[in-house]
Amino acid sequence: MQYKDYYKILGVPKNATQDEIKKAYRKLAIKYHPDKTQGDKAKEEIIKEINEAYEVLKDPEKRKKYDTLGANWKEYDKYGGAAGGASWSDIFGKSGSRKRYTSGGADAFSDFFNMFFGQGFGDGSGAYGGGSYGGGPSGYHNYNQPPMKGQDYHSELSITFDEAYHGTSRIINLDGKKLRIKLKPGMKDGQKIRLAGKGAPGYNGGPAGDLLLTIRVLPDPRYKREGDDLYADLPVDVPTAVLGGKVPVQTPDGKTVMLNIPAGTSCGKKLRLRGKGMPVYDHPTRHGDLYVTTKIVVPQTLTKEQKELYEKLKELS
Repeated sequence: MQYKDYYKILGVPKNATQDEIKKAYRKLAIKYHPDKTQGDKAKEEIIKEINEAYEVLKDPEKRKKYDTLGANWKEYDKYGGAAGGASWSDIFGKSGSRKRYTSGGADAFSDFFNMFFGQGFGDGSGAYGGGSYGGGPSGYHNYNQPPMKGQDYHSELSITFDEAYHGTSRIINLDGKKLRIKLKPGMKDGQKIRLAGKGAPGYNGGPAGDLLLTIRVLPDPRYKREGDDLYADLPVDVPTAVLGGKVPVQTPDGKTVMLNIPAGTSCGKKLRLRGKGMPVYDHPTRHGDLYVTTKIVVPQTLTKEQKELYEKLKELS
């Protein structure tokens, strides 16, 4: 029987963290996805080994047992899988509890896997012959192997402010296939969307995982966003600030509205345009507000006549 080095199969060190193991599995699952293997039996065997390795190493309890039992696999195999007289207690001592381990799908795994995690440990009725099995290592549970959902894929997608405002559609490449996704108006930076069934293939006939997309909305120099409200600066010339008047404001929907500026408006005054902010996600008829902060624009050059008028105004003040 061939020893299965699950760490080597996944390409991780024995002290790898659970996150490192998960990332390694995900990378290999993508590389050997059925859509890419196209009936290649050798590659199908590789993904079978990858799934088997991940099945053990992703579970801290199974991993601990593998690390313990794996070091003694030759001794265990020498006794014919503990059948015919040798018991678990002969090999590992007498501290184990008599709990049966069943796989519920042993044909999906190698003989090496079934030797340690397959049917029959503990009650003398297993697949490796009769006889009285000794107590197994402590902590054994009833691990059935039902259909399992595939791993989720995680990715990021960057869109512009205008795309977030109006909504957009994108075509992404997923495992060599083109997938069109539609994004609704009002998407926020960091918002996640789930595409069901677009992740890694399921295990033992289970459903495929999902694709989780994190949306990144690129900054826009015109607006600052807080929730569904927008904030912008509004240049106002001195005469309009002093006397009042109307100033054009560009709204994110591409239109221009004339905003009334009260007489005596100072720099930094905040004015609200109700309903001119971002669309509310999933409620496209509702919008946040647009707040503009006045920035008084002082003329850098003056004609002779303008300068004389400002001098006169200064004297009158």
